[in-house]
Amino acid sequence: MKDRAGVYNILYEYRDETAALAAGAYAIQLIAALLPEGLDRVEGLRMLGAPAIEDARDVPAMVEALRLLLRKTALGPTTRALVEAARARGVPVLRLDDYGLVQLGYGSRQRRLRASITGATAHIAVEIAADKSLTKRLLAEAGLPVPRGTVVRTVDAAAEEAAQLGYPVVVKPLDGNHGRGVSTDLHSEAAVRSAFERAAQHSRRVIVEQQVAGNDHRILVVGGKVVAVAERVPARVIGDGMHRIEQLIADVNADPRRGMGHENVLTRIVSDAAMEALLAKSGKTLNSVPMAGEQVVLRETANLSTGGTAVDRTDVIHPDNIAVAEQAATVVGLDVCGIDFLSSDITRPVTETGGGIVEVNAAPGFRMHLEPSGGSSRDVAGPVIDALFPRPSRSRIPIFAITGTNGKSTTVRMVSRILCEHGQTTGMSTTSGIYIDGRLTKAADASGPKSARSILRHPKVDAAVLETARGGILREGLGFDRCDVGAVLNVTPDHLGIKGINTLEDLADVKSVVVESVARRGHSILNADDPMCRRIARHARGKIVWFSMFGDTLMPSWLRDHVQGGGMAVVREAGAYGGTIVLHRGGARACMMPAAEIPATLGGIAEFNIENALSAAAMTLAHGVPVDTVRRALASFTSSFEESPGRLNVDDGNGFRVIVDYAHNPASLSALGQVIDKMRERYGRVIGMVSIPGDRRDTDIAEMGRLAGKIFDEIVFREAPDGRGRQEGEVTSLMSDAALRSGLSPDRIRRIVDEHEAAEACLRMAAPGDLVVLMPTAVERVWRQVLDFEAAAMAFAEPEAAAHA
Repeated sequence: MKDRAGVYNILYEYRDETAALAAGAYAIQLIAALLPEGLDRVEGLRMLGAPAIEDARDVPAMVEALRLLLRKTALGPTTRALVEAARARGVPVLRLDDYGLVQLGYGSRQRRLRASITGATAHIAVEIAADKSLTKRLLAEAGLPVPRGTVVRTVDAAAEEAAQLGYPVVVKPLDGNHGRGVSTDLHSEAAVRSAFERAAQHSRRVIVEQQVAGNDHRILVVGGKVVAVAERVPARVIGDGMHRIEQLIADVNADPRRGMGHENVLTRIVSDAAMEALLAKSGKTLNSVPMAGEQVVLRETANLSTGGTAVDRTDVIHPDNIAVAEQAATVVGLDVCGIDFLSSDITRPVTETGGGIVEVNAAPGFRMHLEPSGGSSRDVAGPVIDALFPRPSRSRIPIFAITGTNGKSTTVRMVSRILCEHGQTTGMSTTSGIYIDGRLTKAADASGPKSARSILRHPKVDAAVLETARGGILREGLGFDRCDVGAVLNVTPDHLGIKGINTLEDLADVKSVVVESVARRGHSILNADDPMCRRIARHARGKIVWFSMFGDTLMPSWLRDHVQGGGMAVVREAGAYGGTIVLHRGGARACMMPAAEIPATLGGIAEFNIENALSAAAMTLAHGVPVDTVRRALASFTSSFEESPGRLNVDDGNGFRVIVDYAHNPASLSALGQVIDKMRERYGRVIGMVSIPGDRRDTDIAEMGRLAGKIFDEIVFREAPDGRGRQEGEVTSLMSDAALRSGLSPDRIRRIVDEHEAAEACLRMAAPGDLVVLMPTAVERVWRQVLDFEAAAMAFAEPEAAAHA
């Protein structure tokens, strides 16, 4: 960092946040361990979920710990393939939990999935597929080839049904999966009884059905169309005449493509009782040594989850077999399904070869199609994404991102009001909280990326309007990959000297991230009156739209060239009562409305709200909102507490006027001072409660005091509740000294640390006809304090009036 030698900000890309944070913690720990004694300690290091490693230099242990973390949180092959396919198509992706639940798209255009179960997958279809007996009956009634069989609950019933069907038979759980509890090629009552006991461990009801001859195929159907076919081969090893079966299995498991469960494209082969029983049929055990070249089958089923492999057969399946699979998917009602299909020759119709459908599976895995052991890999995830977002439907909602030193919250609210007037349900994040469709859903400072993501996850939101503050950008970037409209309202000195941001140029670089994230066909909205915004324009993406308080003859030549060349700008042309808002677009000039018609401008005197209205109009007009809609929305936008808390809120209930405004830096106090100057002749004394956060530079704190000394007749200086690293009284002392130097008399200055007490002092100091300006941290609490003071005054006045009567 520029101001702290040896201190670095480290950036690295990741896919899994939990593992990435743990990896970062291990990396710091490792580097520290390599430093000389005395420098090898890291203070305040949080391991962030990483298991403690005794030896800070034990890299293999760290890697293994990270691997275990990834097993818990990393996406499986199917979900990962769907996520990658979505991103390749420009569909944004958000993880909703640590177990594979994923959101594709934003807001009201989102779709959700977990593995290959999608938001479009009908629950009743999943229930049907889980009931193998019902599935088989529905398919048989549709004239599709399925083996005969029945459901039994007892071992005796299983033996009896097998005898009636005729051997060989298959015994399997009614609602099992991944081949668990399945026994095939059973030729005797004893084998059936044993198989029943294995199946009953997975389901209370068990299916006994004909053994259908043929090779095991998985046919994947998406949106009613076959997209891939794989022939599945049961787990097996090939003897070399020297090693035991147990060792041969270990050799196969050494393949890096094999992992535990579904983490890799292949699954490790695990020895168990079912494997030993199958080996026993051929007189072998795990200790047997097969002859060289001898194939030893280890599983009765060909599931990849039990160690099987797959060979792609997509290009050779017969069209009649495709029709059978597609019809089966339609009968069950699944949007994504895996058909288990037995056929001795998939290139010929099943009506000639015999065989048929043995199962229809919801949530089929994609591993065998993505990376088959033989044949071509298939893009099976792409068709799923295409089905979820068929052309010309879109996966994104409009995102309006707004940054700047001052005016962000008001501009966010203006943009949201305009979009609501345009008929859209908006999600809005501000320093006051998160709002959905105008209703506060979470009260908090919601100007960071987590709040942005919260809005983008909401299924009701048609458009997101996001206050994007400096702190969140520095902490973890943006909450979105790109926005449709990005705006930088202004860049003035604030938060300097914090987190390596020491100059105005540094601050501008941080805020420029917003317009650098604008989509190629989007718009960057910039303040033509701000030198730093003009500097930022070099990095802005999309089309640049300017707004300016200086239109008509006051317009600078470069901006005039821009509008005469067909560029877009929204400007204020000077005149009485705040002047007129004018749109320049495509070489044409159009008067939108007098600034005074916007209630939040207080009849045109609150120029900072005129400027906010210019930026809001520029953002929405650039996005295609009609001029009449923008005009109607702005004409109804007030500065009431309900509409815009802490932004020029006015109360006249005490015989004197109270303004509550969250002016917390010199630039915002200067702008508020201009409004006060225009109101001064209507009021007696002007009383102010003034503060600034303690983490600002001494020069900024002093400037706040100097300005206050010029603006107010009476001042109560207070401090923020937490002090932000300064001793109690330090901030008020710096401001008071600066106010004195500005010429304000000492008897006009009070220092009260507590905000509530400071506000109370200002209210009690006021006489009829005075103007009280409160600049709070806890906006809602202070506004309530103003209203409670008013109520108390009225209660006191009523008995007094009665006594005089």
